[in-house]
Amino acid sequence: MFEIRVICDPADTDRVTSALSETFTTGAVRMYSTRDGGRIRLYVTADHRSEPGPWPMPEEAYALAPSIVREIGWTAQTAADKPFGEDLDREYWLRKAALLDRIALREAEEGALGDAGEVATEAARRLTEYDRAGEGDYHGAPYWPEHPAAVADPRGYVRQEYAHWAKTK
Repeated sequence: MFEIRVICDPADTDRVTSALSETFTTGAVRMYSTRDGGRIRLYVTADHRSEPGPWPMPEEAYALAPSIVREIGWTAQTAADKPFGEDLDREYWLRKAALLDRIALREAEEGALGDAGEVATEAARRLTEYDRAGEGDYHGAPYWPEHPAAVADPRGYVRQEYAHWAKTK
């Protein structure tokens, strides 16, 4: 455990305390004015966050997912209906990556020797790249797209994001 002291503009106190609580496990924030009265001193007791848990299991991540056949139809129709010159949105890339992950999982379960795993991994990488470059509309908990765990296991990242999306859509 350690203590953090921040001196900041009064308008920045909410943003600073929010960033600290996202990064560390924090206690109560104590606020005092500086001697000149123009800034605020923040004192926070903090501790390192424990390592996030493992990725969601496929059964958990895809519990609310439509059938594979229905998702194939949705992704094909969405791609076909896309107006010329417009990009596909995040929902498309997420659902496509999740679909390909589910196909790869089924292939592995059946002992088939196809390339579905490689295709699913590439689609998952495409989603993480989209999320890195996008508007920040990913869930990102416990792993954001730039996190080393997401880079090492992009299909796990897809499961995390799909599980959150399916519960909140």
